[in-house]
Amino acid sequence: MQSAGDDLISVTVSDPRAAQALAAALRETQEWLEAVAGIQSVVMQFDNSLLDRRDAENRLRAVLENVGCSPPASKKLVEIPVVYGGEFGPDLDFVCEKLALTRNEFIELHSGRYEVDMLGFIPGFAYIGGLDERLRIDRLPEPRQYIPAGSVGISGGRTGLYALPGPGGWPIVGRTSVTLFDPTASDPFTLAAGTSVLFRAVDSL
Repeated sequence: MQSAGDDLISVTVSDPRAAQALAAALRETQEWLEAVAGIQSVVMQFDNSLLDRRDAENRLRAVLENVGCSPPASKKLVEIPVVYGGEFGPDLDFVCEKLALTRNEFIELHSGRYEVDMLGFIPGFAYIGGLDERLRIDRLPEPRQYIPAGSVGISGGRTGLYALPGPGGWPIVGRTSVTLFDPTASDPFTLAAGTSVLFRAVDSL
């Protein structure tokens, strides 16, 4: 537990599911202005016109003593069809060469079911954990200034999905036609922390 600002407290946790569980428990108390889960941390904002830091920390300790290690199970599953390689995955050949894999081997290893760890970086960008260790690769030496929405990148043992266009340094291995951001929807972002995703290889968008 440590200060992250005048009205912010940060707590380090073991993994994304523990972070989601703690953030959910804090929101249920309705005593916090915000509780934001990261991959291995949760940042809480308290109203410092009502609470001093010691009171806020004591309330946080009370939640920590009772919170479980897992958030409520998400029943949402989003299928993500992906066109791997070519114009939609300009880094796939580079990645395969680095990892000593054929395209088919890469696609077989990457296709499957995962869970969203968190959203961040740019609005709606989904960090998805659980990649096979054989697919671990670093970021690109030079980030791109523009990556289209729907792009699928990998780095550091995770898949990243771009809900919006923007800059980025992840190797891009494919693209999906799924609309990950819809400003007209009641919930504009298709994915959220805890959402299950199923990557499936397709031939065209």
